[in-house]
Amino acid sequence: MTARLDHVAGLGVDAIWLSPFFTSPMRDFGYDIADYCDVDPIFGTLADFDVLIDRAHALGLKVIIDQVYSHTSDQHAWFKESRASRDNPRADWYVWANAKADGSPPTNWQSVFGGPAWTWDARRGQYYLHNFLSEQPDLNLHNPEVQDAALAAAQFWLERGVDGFRVDAINFAMHDPQLRDNPPAPDDGSPRTRPFDFQSHVYNQSHPDIVRFLERHRALTDAHGGAFTVAEVGGPTPEAEMHAFTRGSTRLNSAYGFDFLYAPQLTPALVKKAVETWPDEPGTGWPSWAFENHDAPRAVSRWVEPEHRDAFAAMKMLLLLCLRGNAILFQGEELGLTQVEIPFDKLQDPEAIANWPLTLSRDGVRTPMPWQADAENLGFGAGEPWLPVGADHAAMAVDRQTTENGSLLNLTRGLIATRAANPALREGAMVVVEADDALLVFTRSIAGQRLICAFNLGNAARAWHPAPSDRFRVIAAVNGAAPGDLPAYSGMVLEQID
Repeated sequence: MTARLDHVAGLGVDAIWLSPFFTSPMRDFGYDIADYCDVDPIFGTLADFDVLIDRAHALGLKVIIDQVYSHTSDQHAWFKESRASRDNPRADWYVWANAKADGSPPTNWQSVFGGPAWTWDARRGQYYLHNFLSEQPDLNLHNPEVQDAALAAAQFWLERGVDGFRVDAINFAMHDPQLRDNPPAPDDGSPRTRPFDFQSHVYNQSHPDIVRFLERHRALTDAHGGAFTVAEVGGPTPEAEMHAFTRGSTRLNSAYGFDFLYAPQLTPALVKKAVETWPDEPGTGWPSWAFENHDAPRAVSRWVEPEHRDAFAAMKMLLLLCLRGNAILFQGEELGLTQVEIPFDKLQDPEAIANWPLTLSRDGVRTPMPWQADAENLGFGAGEPWLPVGADHAAMAVDRQTTENGSLLNLTRGLIATRAANPALREGAMVVVEADDALLVFTRSIAGQRLICAFNLGNAARAWHPAPSDRFRVIAAVNGAAPGDLPAYSGMVLEQID
């Protein structure tokens, strides 16, 4: 990673976000942590991490790392001690409960990855809770000692120079202590590929005391120079939770949901609904947006026909960078990478394996980054990679796109520079003024600057004209967009001139 930081800095971004690199059995790609304060040997050492921090800072990049407070690995020393008996010092560090009279689990809660969220442990003669894999037992974050230990891990990395945290699955971090059953979910017609999908997650997610822990977390990060924090939030009421987690100045700095990550289509209505849940009002928090990440299929493979992918990728990039809030890019998104089809015998994703073939594998977005078109494994490294490289990714490799003036990579660099140069795009208010089946128009405004952003999200040309009284200049445009004419999958940004 350190050797590739020049590429990241060359995009013009402010920071990098690293997914878990901590000591782990890797049953869930590092989200099953066995030691919060060390680097897994497959990635390097603490000394290597220090070098990465120093190099990133020298390039002007902040470093944000994942923190997983909901659960650990079953190989963590805390869990090994907790499961040894009911009266050891860490007996209450995880969520343990007695069986029902008939021996069945304490509640009907289901795991995200399939099957019951409870596993029997013969040593304690009790069930333990795991919202994900059985190898990922849930921490009892209601326990102040557990909160102290989680915050101590965060402090360890802050003192090592990290600039912020992405807080994973925080809405799973506390459960209902009364262990009440979840009610069935109303059938809204959405596909149900797992038992998890059949319940309303009233009691195993989104406990109101989570915000108290986040306030302690914010106090810690504020004491270390105001380190940045962003939460991932899913669940039945993500908008309410994101606002609760970010409200005021004593909780997290930002949050993002799955508005775009799991959406089957990118539509004006989807964008309008998502952005209007974050009004430009004091105390409502600051959103973050992502069209792709490590848990969702590549957007160009989800949202558009293959023949339109290049145009769509350019339009999508401009749109993301025009939204009010932080823009998050996933590795390879700046190249327009497509989803890789992974055969069953090469799958690594436990969720995809458990729910094959109905759940689209996360592996297809986690394939090696294509650095060099003609190198072994496209320059990712020697030997057999964890997942196969994409068959069509050589043509999108970094070295090829770097030398192509019209490449998505070079366009992305230019659009990020445009965002950085325009205060209204960075901090301005956003108002959607038009959103039909394909046309999306909104304004971004701040003292001294007003922008009009117009996009055609459809596959047929649309006419759109700014108001006759407006005087403007074009500061960004993709795919032939111009005042009066928005070709398929095009967009532009106009700056109003007084």
